[in-house]
Amino acid sequence: MSIEIQLWHLVSLLLSFFGAAFTGAKILAGQFEKRLGERFDTQEKRLCNIGDTLKSEAAEWKRVERELMNLKADIPVQYVRREDYIRGQSVLEAKLDALYEKIGGIPGKGARHD
Repeated sequence: MSIEIQLWHLVSLLLSFFGAAFTGAKILAGQFEKRLGERFDTQEKRLCNIGDTLKSEAAEWKRVERELMNLKADIPVQYVRREDYIRGQSVLEAKLDALYEKIGGIPGKGARHD
């Protein structure tokens, strides 16, 4: 048994096969591109959300830093250091001791009338 195919049948058969393969590849590539586009859009939305989160966190850190600077500025005005308090008390006690020495002490160290 022998099969005879004319040349124009063979050419048209090959052209239709390659046309179908090309069309299938084009549809497949279009679906692939569409899926990639969806993925990129999703990733872009996530990155935008992360960017917004980072911006809000940066603003929060700036606020905390500003409050800390205000606290550092207020502390010297509102509080006295231990060493400064001791120095001030020493000066007061020295003045009281000098006043006591000038008075000459309290005679008899009490009010006894004998």
